[in-house]
Amino acid sequence: MPKPSARTGRVTIVDVAQHAEVSTTAVSKVVRNAYGASPEMQAKVRKAIAELGYRPHAAARGLRGQTYSIGVMLPNIRNPFFADIIDGATEVLEDAGYQVLMGPGCNGEAEEARVTETMIDHSMDGVILIAPVSSRQHLEHVARSVPTVIVGRHGRSSSYDSVADDDLSGAALVVNHLADLGHRRIAHIEHLETDPDHIVEMPNAVRADGYRQAMRARRLDEHIDVASTTYTQEGGYLGAQQLLARLHQPTAIFAGADIVAMGALEAIAEAGLTVPGDIAVAGYDNTMFAGFAPVSLTTVDQRGRQMGSTAARLVLDRIAQPRRPASHMKLAPTLIARRTTAVLPH
Repeated sequence: MPKPSARTGRVTIVDVAQHAEVSTTAVSKVVRNAYGASPEMQAKVRKAIAELGYRPHAAARGLRGQTYSIGVMLPNIRNPFFADIIDGATEVLEDAGYQVLMGPGCNGEAEEARVTETMIDHSMDGVILIAPVSSRQHLEHVARSVPTVIVGRHGRSSSYDSVADDDLSGAALVVNHLADLGHRRIAHIEHLETDPDHIVEMPNAVRADGYRQAMRARRLDEHIDVASTTYTQEGGYLGAQQLLARLHQPTAIFAGADIVAMGALEAIAEAGLTVPGDIAVAGYDNTMFAGFAPVSLTTVDQRGRQMGSTAARLVLDRIAQPRRPASHMKLAPTLIARRTTAVLPH
């Protein structure tokens, strides 16, 4: 077996070519997914790459125009829904020969700018930004520098592609489900946005609007009740505490995300109440733990893996065709009814 280059200490394209008994041009074509490499040639080269542990030199590839790396910015690493998106994106990108590199935006515009600018400086071929809080102007600035896909934002731009859930109808699914079970005092825990510049584009704002519209459509205007907090477990806990302190407690709570619902369940249990006997709870996202038997959370499935795979395909399309018209995809959510919601006791 060939040894790594004595000069660099790493396996080179020459080593791979010698091991596979092909030309360096053939290896280069396979690494770049370029036209002209037969299936048999690809198999030989990929086998040699695996056996030698060859990794293309990112800096050198960047000088030739591609690094075969995609940057993914996510708000934080604690919300399990984002893991579903990343799983879907990674599966598509790895199959296409791309490496996924992640960076947390920490739910702040300055932090997001730092992460995205770093990705651009490292010559990544494209970026996927999950639920960014940055202004439209900044997102368009990023898109002018690198192929960009926005996940979770509802605003449209000709500069970047996007994929989002139909949060308006998703919220209506929850309200209608609870109303059909006999609930009237249906409250909502929302994520409070402080920047009016892009608040209407954020999924939490659209869900809150969808909640209000659905309540009015069911003629439950007088029972609209919102606790404004954050999309975190602590936020759900504090939001539920606010709602439970009302003179007329809600009989059902629509939490804007599963992670928020977990905090709400904690506050309800701490108050000595039962779910769904005393109060029903529904989340949003259909994260992995929502289906755990001890939790069995009613929630909305917004197809996180499909959202991620769609975003990955969009960014690959944008890399291949930089001048094509922007695509804006909207996925249809479904309600998953579980044990945390039930018919209102009389």
